[in-house]
Amino acid sequence: MKDELQIEPQALRERLNGNERPLLIDVREPWEYDICRLDSAQLIPLGELPQRYQELLDAEAVVLYCHHGIRSLDAAAWLRQQGVEGAQSLAGGIDRWAREIDPALPRY
Repeated sequence: MKDELQIEPQALRERLNGNERPLLIDVREPWEYDICRLDSAQLIPLGELPQRYQELLDAEAVVLYCHHGIRSLDAAAWLRQQGVEGAQSLAGGIDRWAREIDPALPRY
């Protein structure tokens, strides 16, 4: 599973409902985080990631997300280069999560 750079929303939901709870990192901007976010997600805007990625080095599994999955995919690939081997991006971002998993989540 660590070989996959992206994780599908359904697969993430199964992991969150099970015993394996990956660290959720929101790489959007604070104003986006204020609109909607996944429960227990930590905000680390993409621009701060180079200064803060050390916070993630000990995590076994890290799932990053943004609005549509583009920024988080770049972030996951970059984190793997820095040694965060379990970094993954939520495919389609929080927008796809809202459409497929949690329709009550505000969309923007």
